Amino acid sequence: MRENQTVAAAPGTWTTSTTKRQGSQVMDITGCVCGRATGVVGSVNDVGVGASWLEENGASTPSSLSTRERANYVNIPHVIVMVGLPARGKTYMAKKLTRYLNWIGIKTKVFNLGEYRRRVTQKYKNHNFFRSDNEEAMALRQRCAMDALEDVCEWLDNEGGEVAVFDATNTTMVRRKLIYEKVVVEMDYKLFYVESICDDPSIIESNIRVVKINGPDYLKSTPVNCNTPGHPCFQEVKVSSPDYSGMTAEEALADFIQRIEHYMDQYQPLDEAKEDHLSFMKVYNTGQKVVVHKHEGHIQARIVYYLMNTHVTPRTIYLTRHGESVHNEQGRIGGDADLTENGRKFSKTLVHYIKEQKIPKEFTGLCFMLRI
Repeated sequence: MRENQTVAAAPGTWTTSTTKRQGSQVMDITGCVCGRATGVVGSVNDVGVGASWLEENGASTPSSLSTRERANYVNIPHVIVMVGLPARGKTYMAKKLTRYLNWIGIKTKVFNLGEYRRRVTQKYKNHNFFRSDNEEAMALRQRCAMDALEDVCEWLDNEGGEVAVFDATNTTMVRRKLIYEKVVVEMDYKLFYVESICDDPSIIESNIRVVKINGPDYLKSTPVNCNTPGHPCFQEVKVSSPDYSGMTAEEALADFIQRIEHYMDQYQPLDEAKEDHLSFMKVYNTGQKVVVHKHEGHIQARIVYYLMNTHVTPRTIYLTRHGESVHNEQGRIGGDADLTENGRKFSKTLVHYIKEQKIPKEFTGLCFMLRI
């Protein structure tokens, strides 16, 4: 239990707050969950050289890095809880978010519940393991969830962790209440839920084929038919698990779809009315729409902004320079010169080329410079 928290009081000074949150989450000081010796929330540009970790679960802050140099000092540990049905991009978002937070100097680690389940079960048989009426499996999954939560708290409390990402479905209010009582009521940490909602069948099937059937539960599956060279599902799936010897990717796909149906039977999306005390964000169809409910503080604001700009599905970005300008022809740099005749030919050819690509949902930029 962390009852004493250090908060910024005035430039060059630090004080201790003994405020302990009970029940719903509230801020221990005037809306600030992280501070610096200057008393001002830092920005990415203020991060010291030694404050970045590029690995997903990077090492802790170097002891030589003073608090004054920590632009993203986390005053209260945070737990980020993923929510959503399988194949909605939760693990992808969790890993990307963890890498980003480590990079800006916040010690972050992912705790994936699927890994806990695989440690105790060893052999995944089929979708029946996820049936709500499978009492033995339900008890096992509940035990794994509690073990993972204990590890989250241990890492945050005793190993210098700052943000823990709890990567699981967490699709019921009962599970989310259990997490809240452990994280907020008992441990006095900050808690933020991230729900990924997707009802686009093409995105879901793509996630299943490309990610899920290539995962640890389906490693023996043979590759699904795909006519797109370079696409991940076009490549062969690694072979290492005896549980699915001889199973085709199509059979694995059917099994996983049934697993999703078992989750849908008990799925309860985050509810703004019934779970009004929670802080959360919802991401619809990989970013088409984002809803944020009661986010608080610097860390959660960074998380919201980052996830709003993270794409779960692959996409191609085309970059091009402008055509030859008059200054280019003269060997001059800068300015806003008009295009030469060659530059105009290039621009027309570029338009023709882009139209030939038949890019879906094409977006173009707008610039008022003469050479564009």
